[in-house]
Amino acid sequence: MIGGNDNPALWLGLIGTPLMIAMGQVLFKLSSRTTGDFGVAGIVALLLNPLMIAALAVYGVGTLVWIFVLKSVPLTIAYSFMALTFCFVPLLASVFLGEALTLRTAIGAVLLIGGMIVINS
Repeated sequence: MIGGNDNPALWLGLIGTPLMIAMGQVLFKLSSRTTGDFGVAGIVALLLNPLMIAALAVYGVGTLVWIFVLKSVPLTIAYSFMALTFCFVPLLASVFLGEALTLRTAIGAVLLIGGMIVINS
């Protein structure tokens, strides 16, 4: 285990934070569909958009969880888990936005996970 730590909450944070960041990205994309022109009125409308508020809340919770993860794991090890966002975003974008999953994306995800294994072994 990482640093000899087999705490399930730690693992939940290491995997859950990138998942929350990916969820936030999908919510940002959904928010962008209703965004008006760049200006005061457009920014105010965006800030009042429930999807945007949810995205910021998910990012905020993810950040708080990440800070507690970093208490127990060196940043150089923990940060490799953020690569999981590049695996989670395409999956969530496929499910919630109808975006296509490609062979290149799958190969990239496998390479990222392989890199994580090397970094953390």
